[in-house]
Amino acid sequence: MFRIDFGHFRWLMPRPVDGRRLATGESLAVRVILIAIALLFLGLFLLLPVAAVFYQALRKGLAAYLVAISQPDAWSAIRLTLLTAAIVVPFNLAFGLAAAWAIARFEFIGKNILITLIDLPFAVSPVIAGMLFVLLLGANSPLGAFLAAHGIKIVFATPGIVLATLFVTFPITARELIPIMTAAGSDEEEAAMVLGANGLKMFFRITLPNIKWGTLYSAVLCNARAMGEFGAVSVVSGHIRGLSDTMPLYVELVYNDYNFVAAFAVASLLTLLALITLLLKYCLLSRSTTSLSEKSSETVERIAA
Repeated sequence: MFRIDFGHFRWLMPRPVDGRRLATGESLAVRVILIAIALLFLGLFLLLPVAAVFYQALRKGLAAYLVAISQPDAWSAIRLTLLTAAIVVPFNLAFGLAAAWAIARFEFIGKNILITLIDLPFAVSPVIAGMLFVLLLGANSPLGAFLAAHGIKIVFATPGIVLATLFVTFPITARELIPIMTAAGSDEEEAAMVLGANGLKMFFRITLPNIKWGTLYSAVLCNARAMGEFGAVSVVSGHIRGLSDTMPLYVELVYNDYNFVAAFAVASLLTLLALITLLLKYCLLSRSTTSLSEKSSETVERIAA
């Protein structure tokens, strides 16, 4: 008879909590199968594509890779991507902090409407968002014609790319900070107000230190989305090579030109940025969770005392 020895999988057995046996633990065979399916899925749809990107980028050697990413058009796309992220992330941090502060700390008329509006970019397709900016600020619109008459070009230029990216990414920071500020509570802030601190001092000495890890976490997510945005930016950029192509647009452009080495070389840079983002996300999320847990424990101890 064919038998499966699960002796090597003892680490998968559920551990008792406080000396009690878990009543809801699945059998060892079920856990092995589920974990194997999860690992197979991750390998096929995550690890294999990532490995394929780096393989294709380096397939013709390191010299060809360096030549591909050192092309003037590639450097222009890299600079524009970094510039867009450098502008968008601080704006989103400022908006996210203000919106989270207002929603988590105050009750006011229209609060639910504000929350709904914050979620609007999640519901609207990025391509539709880009088309809206073209219709609103394009040369055929009244506002676009007025700006063009004064020498201001928005669509098919860097300002349009920044605006489209800003619209797509602005809910990220607010949506990450609202639950963190709600969970942190307002006891320390109220105590600071009683002791005579003004709003600005209270924010920088009490509120911001309590949410610093969550703020950095949201900034990392916002930066990743800003660098990888394709749909909205594709509509408003005009695909002007060397001028209005970001890294994702440049990858599509050179791939359609059958320049696969250049396409995968720049794609590998985006993939590397994504991996770094995941690492930072994990570290910051762990710190944020630990900080909230410590604050909750201190609050419980104060209440018990």
